[in-house]
Amino acid sequence: MKFGKLPARKNSVSFRLRDYLSLPTLPTPPAKADHYKLVSDWQGTLGNNLYGDCVFAGADHEHIVWEKIGGKAVSFTPTTALSDYSAVTGFNPNDPTTDQGTDMQVAASYRRKTGIVDVAKNRHKVDAYMAITPGNKLELKQAIYLFSNVGIGIQFPKSAMEQFNSGKPWTVVANSPIIGGHYWPCVGYDTRYVYGVTWGKVQKARWSFIARYMDEGIVYLSHEMLTNGKSLEGFDAGQLQADLGQLK
Repeated sequence: MKFGKLPARKNSVSFRLRDYLSLPTLPTPPAKADHYKLVSDWQGTLGNNLYGDCVFAGADHEHIVWEKIGGKAVSFTPTTALSDYSAVTGFNPNDPTTDQGTDMQVAASYRRKTGIVDVAKNRHKVDAYMAITPGNKLELKQAIYLFSNVGIGIQFPKSAMEQFNSGKPWTVVANSPIIGGHYWPCVGYDTRYVYGVTWGKVQKARWSFIARYMDEGIVYLSHEMLTNGKSLEGFDAGQLQADLGQLK
């Protein structure tokens, strides 16, 4: 399996979720959220088993969830994911030296302005995006609950790959070396774990793992997650759009 998230850049995303958490319309997140249960087919690794396109494979997985919530279906393939990776980074599968990974903010801007492509050549955009404070449990829970998923960046330890290959949760293992940066769409949580999608399947991680290894996070607003203008939890999208209208 491959990685592909470039190092976090401090304050690269101008707007922060925490600036909106005091709004009276924001509900308290429940003890658990399980949006990942809505999806039975994550459509594979989307090229991330061979190339460092985790940021775009993750984006595809996020839109699979949103489309499911909106009562629709969407299909992605390694070819579609890698085409977006190429458009943003200059990646060429015939030149291994171009497989250098992706900056999360640059990808978020591309997703807002251009959108990722599906097999039908439709473009799927996000309407806005905000930064999550790395390791902040309340913010992450709030974002997953309200927006169905959150893309987080992880400084990935060797132990986590071993745990993934063994079908075990990600936990902190002392002195395990960092072997890359990885993008992980989080699609649920409970009191013990955060649940995310990586390499084509759901993987869970202890909250202590998130606190230790998360180095950035972005929450997106997409109309694909809306049904009759409201999210799965009945959140009013119109008010949120008004609050986020300054995003450039």
